[in-house]
Amino acid sequence: MAKIRKGDRVTVLSGKDRGKEGTVSAVMPKQGTALVDGLNVARKHQKPNRQGVMQGGIIDKDMPIPVSRLAVISPDDNKPTRVGFRMSPDGKKIRICKRTGADLP
Repeated sequence: MAKIRKGDRVTVLSGKDRGKEGTVSAVMPKQGTALVDGLNVARKHQKPNRQGVMQGGIIDKDMPIPVSRLAVISPDDNKPTRVGFRMSPDGKKIRICKRTGADLP
């Protein structure tokens, strides 16, 4: 069970996008990275496809960010927080906000 999941609101702790917020669109646990919508954007020069399916030009592409540079935003007070776990009475593992103790969705 990962501490950062798809759909989480996160803030960037370091790097060129420090302080910006976004939503996680994909997580790659083996690489330890995550894709965040609108953050860590690289400009890529794209060649046109031979059949004309893909148009050429400069496109913006979201690049992965290391998970260690991200912090989940607490749903209660909208501040960055660490993520912890607790066990529910039926034995399921639940993510909790370390700042407020509230359950994370």
